[in-house]
Amino acid sequence: MSDQRDFFYRRLHSLLGVVPIGIFVVQHLIINHFVVYGEESFNKAAGFMGNLPFVLALEIFVIYLPILFHAILGVYIVFAAKNNVGRYGFFRNWMFYLQRITGVITFIFIVVHVWQTRIQVAMGAAEVNFSLMEGILTSPFFFWFYVIGVLSTVFHLANGLWGFAVSWGIIQSPKSQRVVTVVTLLVFVIVSYIGIRSLIAFAYGV
Repeated sequence: MSDQRDFFYRRLHSLLGVVPIGIFVVQHLIINHFVVYGEESFNKAAGFMGNLPFVLALEIFVIYLPILFHAILGVYIVFAAKNNVGRYGFFRNWMFYLQRITGVITFIFIVVHVWQTRIQVAMGAAEVNFSLMEGILTSPFFFWFYVIGVLSTVFHLANGLWGFAVSWGIIQSPKSQRVVTVVTLLVFVIVSYIGIRSLIAFAYGV
């Protein structure tokens, strides 16, 4: 029964990482990338997202609660589940450990980011616009904090796609696993570029 429960939790954990969290991360980074086309372009995109109907309910039930639940499940899997890492090779074992490390970094990054943006807005101390992000990212400390945070988040998502495909039985053969490894690497490179390019535009205007 315990093995069945662990299997269920693993599948639920990977599903939440892709839907809705993964979709939100990519969408959020794409919205941020509008800053590359100028301050007004970003403000319009951010304003559109901020004025969606029932935006608070969407944020709570589609973003924050799934992230919190995903994080709690992740801790459970690390400390309670039986991890059969011996079946994989050296590279995949490293990916396994990096997935756990980036999970912790990502959670810390999200907490800080939510505090600096959504919580400050809710308290009436800020408005989600170009000036807010520029003020944060012109600080060298926070610029590099965000660089590490974005890279960790995107790695956690991209590598998590591989885990999702395995745990849901989408890929089973060694060849299919290698193909998906290449695909997830491309996802990491492309999405990371979008995220880091946005940070540079906020901080340096280029």
